[in-house]
Amino acid sequence: MKPAILVLEDGEVFEGEAFGAQAECFGEVVFNTSVVGYQEVLTDPSYDGQIVTMTYPHIGNYGTNDEDIESDRPRVSGFVVRDVPAEWSSWRGRKSLDDYLREAGIPGLTEIDTRRLTRHIREKGAMRGGFSSVELRPEVLIERVRSLPSMAGSDLTGNVTASGAYEWPAEEERFRVAAYDYGIKFNILRQLNERGCSVTVFPAGASAADLLEENPDGIFLSNGPGDPQAVGHAIESIGALIGRKPMFGICLGHQLMALAARLPTYKLRFGHRGINHPVSRFSDGAIEITTQNHGFAVDERAFGFAPPSGPGEALPLGAEAETPFGKAELTHLNLNDYTVEGFRLAGVQAFAVQYHPEAGPGPYDARYLFDEFVQMMEV
Repeated sequence: MKPAILVLEDGEVFEGEAFGAQAECFGEVVFNTSVVGYQEVLTDPSYDGQIVTMTYPHIGNYGTNDEDIESDRPRVSGFVVRDVPAEWSSWRGRKSLDDYLREAGIPGLTEIDTRRLTRHIREKGAMRGGFSSVELRPEVLIERVRSLPSMAGSDLTGNVTASGAYEWPAEEERFRVAAYDYGIKFNILRQLNERGCSVTVFPAGASAADLLEENPDGIFLSNGPGDPQAVGHAIESIGALIGRKPMFGICLGHQLMALAARLPTYKLRFGHRGINHPVSRFSDGAIEITTQNHGFAVDERAFGFAPPSGPGEALPLGAEAETPFGKAELTHLNLNDYTVEGFRLAGVQAFAVQYHPEAGPGPYDARYLFDEFVQMMEV
């Protein structure tokens, strides 16, 4: 392997070795705490514009296959791991992680101290960075990194959305769903199909009239990359659709629905990325273990509460916010940092969650939310 270096915009430098495609990459450097599911992470369109660091040290143990994908190709800018195994083993495997990234044109970086990198991001926050096996002068790379646009203020949906509308039919159709593709994951479409929902997937720039022309039974707002406040066209379209049909949003779709309801969002320090984040469900007090991947959140202050200051303090059950569509009820809360994880517009049939109930990868605790969406369309 060739020597390579990673530099961050604050001047921090990490030395390692290159694998995958022999190329340079730049983007926001973030970390994911998942132990498994690296191929799903690589192909998640929400990672567009980001260099992903895996905190688990051994990544690539079971190779890659043709099934565990969340879009048509890897979407990360670059991939950073502590150790890439020389040998991999799985009856489902088709090729090594190294070969998979090389064929996709995605550079990888290994043999670096990912613990130090993760601790640095947790302390200083997610920031721009880049790595290269071609240019090994840190001062040159740092200047290029600092010239990159910030993730805040960036609309990246155009990088990942479909070029035109397409169908994802169910074998036994019960409902028709119109889905906005801001970077939609395949497993979301699979979960809707399993519940009898045929889906027409629309590009991010489609108008509200485009979706209503299909006369769907429900509208779905997908996950995706970038800053929700920068996606003004989506906020406008969603605002025109709320109350017209049952609506369900996930991740970026959650944030966009909030902004359409005039609930503000903000950038998190280092975001939530992993498959074991605990979320409190207010409806019955249950705790869901969830898959998450986001760097922005809905502002909890819009619901009139401040995060609990310590253990034992009561959670804000019944917290509400006024919106143009009536009251927004807080339904889910992150138990690590008390950020908003879900809300419901009480006066209309619309709800959203910040995490990923389709869980690709991750636990199945939250898949009931697709059932709730179906129940709304049955009314």
